[in-house]
Amino acid sequence: MSIREPSHAGSWYTENGNKLSQELEDWLRNAQVSQTGPVRAIIAPHAGYRYSGRCAAYAYKAIDPSTVKRIFLLGPSHHYYLRNCALSKCTHYRTPIGDIPIDTGVYQELHNTGKFCEMNIDVDEAEHSLEMHLPYIAKIMAGYQYTLVPIMVGGLSPDSEALYGRLLSKYMDDPGNIFIISSDFCHWGKRFNFTFYDKRQGPIHKSIEALDHAGMEIIERSDPAAFSQYLVDFENTICGRHPKESY
Repeated sequence: MSIREPSHAGSWYTENGNKLSQELEDWLRNAQVSQTGPVRAIIAPHAGYRYSGRCAAYAYKAIDPSTVKRIFLLGPSHHYYLRNCALSKCTHYRTPIGDIPIDTGVYQELHNTGKFCEMNIDVDEAEHSLEMHLPYIAKIMAGYQYTLVPIMVGGLSPDSEALYGRLLSKYMDDPGNIFIISSDFCHWGKRFNFTFYDKRQGPIHKSIEALDHAGMEIIERSDPAAFSQYLVDFENTICGRHPKESY
């Protein structure tokens, strides 16, 4: 058994398992979510829990764990240059509240396509976009049998996004599978080379909010062509846009 350690525990979120479990429980309890049917995919943030923990609870609250057998987790690569998608070499992902088993059978199927590479343990543990979802997954799935399929998504071209969408489509058809897309949406400021400001919206944070909501509305309509055009028109620095477009 090979294990990816929770390298961001103790900095991006608490490393104390009891405290972490209680935080997650409180956030989930306070999240009020209304839905009309089973959720097949969610989009949730990957910032430090100080900033994103409460927000992520609304996405995870919508999941019915009794219907889930397998979780596909797609997150962008922040530190490693990647033009395709990468799989972990580990068999388990560790969290302060329990280990999560990786679905080695599905991993082998993906490897067999010849379109996925493997990331080494240093790359795996340096990336936070996948790890920040693991405590929530371990929390909501406690007591249930399930496996995880973590996929690091690189800077894909539109053709590559369509290719990976086709490769993953058969798994999307299985009602026992759920997809989690890791995304923080807009990164605003000079250090991100993005300072779009629509003064008609009022303060800068309202302009950012309106811009992100415009993208969210397109995603809710399941219109990939419109979302691609939105990115062209506004160049919004959505961290996680390639996992979204692959899905």
